[in-house]
Amino acid sequence: MNSVTGFAQNLINKSDISDIVYNVLAGNRLDLGDYLRLLGSDDVYSLGISANYLRNKLFGNDASFVNNIILNYTNVCVTYCKFCAFYRPPGHSESYTLSLRQILERVIGAKETYGITQILIQGGHNPNLRIEYYEEAFREMKRRYPEIGIHGLSASEIDMIARVERSTTREILHRLKLAGLDSLPGAGAEVLDDSVKSAISPLKIKTDEWLRIMEEAHSLGIRSSATMMYGTVETTEQRANHLFLIAKLQEKTRGFMSFIPWSFEPNKTEMQSDGSVRYSSGGLGLLKMIAISRIVFYGLIKHLQSSWLTNGIGMAQMALNYGADDFGGTLIGEEVVSATGARSTELTASKIIESIRQIGYRPCERDNYYNIIRYF
Repeated sequence: MNSVTGFAQNLINKSDISDIVYNVLAGNRLDLGDYLRLLGSDDVYSLGISANYLRNKLFGNDASFVNNIILNYTNVCVTYCKFCAFYRPPGHSESYTLSLRQILERVIGAKETYGITQILIQGGHNPNLRIEYYEEAFREMKRRYPEIGIHGLSASEIDMIARVERSTTREILHRLKLAGLDSLPGAGAEVLDDSVKSAISPLKIKTDEWLRIMEEAHSLGIRSSATMMYGTVETTEQRANHLFLIAKLQEKTRGFMSFIPWSFEPNKTEMQSDGSVRYSSGGLGLLKMIAISRIVFYGLIKHLQSSWLTNGIGMAQMALNYGADDFGGTLIGEEVVSATGARSTELTASKIIESIRQIGYRPCERDNYYNIIRYF
């Protein structure tokens, strides 16, 4: 770590995780014990100094974002996750499913108004939707705007479509790729531990299924994000194992483009009403998780998002100093987190650019695959 000098190096050397940081810089892979030590450390400042150094080695002064919309195509869902305020059961008076015409109207409007380069498509687990619904939507989007990346459908949604079609998830992925699907978001992972899943989302896919579907997607050339929703009922050991499982799959496939840790927002959810989780993890928890993610995934997963959606703009700015390199998306039209009533869940590109500049970084717009389109 020859290029780290002075105050920063002294801080790292005095911290209880300095040997881990040196190991990462030497190109060595960390083990589960290292993950546990990082998560158990209370020295958040030294974690941030270390993670920011690693981030700067990769990206210098650049911080990226993507100009996108999020298309929540249906809120009809039969998995009834306890952490979700968005879903409605089939037949509910507030349930909806967008038609192909409505989908295209939103996409066309967003392209003409905002110049989007990505569509993030996620919804409920709707048993009434056949695969043709998705194929027709993807084909029409690509016919009109072939340059827009379709970043859509969580592993659990892929599983739902396969169940409806009585098909394999691999076949579903293959058909959707032919229709225009470019990449998968990481949703549905939550924390990759079946005891956690049984407590918060008992009807959703289990750990091995999420990992298998992601591996199938990567083998078909469909890249993806990886996520972790922390702050429900998981232990430190379960968080560590989640990170470890993501790292092991990435070593095998190299298919994850980014990692996105985001804190659970309990407002208006069943978990808040039953008293199992009353408050979110807060800003310090975010900064610690961002820093640890940069350290453990250094050399494995290049991009790390700042999680402004669940933590707000100010914390996202801080996260850029704790290892994150990407602000995320503009997320025009987001409905899932906004269902909690926690905060505004839309940003314009100009607001993100201003936010990045405010803390001394150079804003740059990227595409779906994290290729830089332009600098500001």
